[in-house]
Amino acid sequence: MKKVQLLLYIFITFFAIVGCEEVPPEINPVMGDQCGSGTAPVDDQPRQVLIEEFTGVTCVNCPAGSAAIEELIDEHGDQLIAISIHAGSFSDPYPESEEDFRTPEGSSILDFLGAPLGYPTAVVDRKIFEGEFDLQLFRSQWAGFIAEQLTEEPKVHIAIARDYDETSRELCVTVGIYVQETVEASDVRVSVMILEDDVVDVQLTPDGKDYEYKHKHVLRDMMTAFDGNLLSESLTQGAVIERDFNTILPEDYVAENCSIVAFVNLGGETKEVLQANKVKVVE
Repeated sequence: MKKVQLLLYIFITFFAIVGCEEVPPEINPVMGDQCGSGTAPVDDQPRQVLIEEFTGVTCVNCPAGSAAIEELIDEHGDQLIAISIHAGSFSDPYPESEEDFRTPEGSSILDFLGAPLGYPTAVVDRKIFEGEFDLQLFRSQWAGFIAEQLTEEPKVHIAIARDYDETSRELCVTVGIYVQETVEASDVRVSVMILEDDVVDVQLTPDGKDYEYKHKHVLRDMMTAFDGNLLSESLTQGAVIERDFNTILPEDYVAENCSIVAFVNLGGETKEVLQANKVKVVE
């Protein structure tokens, strides 16, 4: 009897010890603040100019402006980065529109940069050029001011690394800022945008509504605040600053047609863009 009691005691004690043993938690890998292994330096990166076009599906003259931008891209290639922002009085969709291209960020950017006197209109590098009283420029002015900006050496280089999961549609972006020349400013910001090309939807043209119109460079979303995220570090020559951003692409975005645009600009009264870069979400 005593032997049975002893065995029972040992049995109970064993399971008590096992039951009290600490079991480490199961950790499921999720996309956090870090994206991959960061960026690599970009040597000899040329000046890349940003043109922000303000447009709308009910703007009859805007297709001509968009066509002019495509011609400028053909001329300058990757050194010209275009963003089409649907905001303002011509941006309300038609009842038959499949898409509403308006975004809260786009509306805020229009307010931030200032409403135009007419359309088509665009802002080049968020700079007020000599002889101009505001940022918005008419179509006839774009080519000259873009060419002027392209003569400048970039004060920073921008590298973009991205990791896109086709199943979960998670997009992780790392922006690396490589300072080439010290920037003497207390307010410098980085903005990251998601664009989509070749979105087919209705657009008013001089010939009427075009239901097969391909909208290009459409601002879909931002991974930063509309006016950029403030960089806390000093931009001294040789400094490297990296930032990670995460989002999930909505199901109705065609990932293969989407791009990431990152740019660095001054904050405050001076909003000038120092450099921009663009990469495809899916190569």
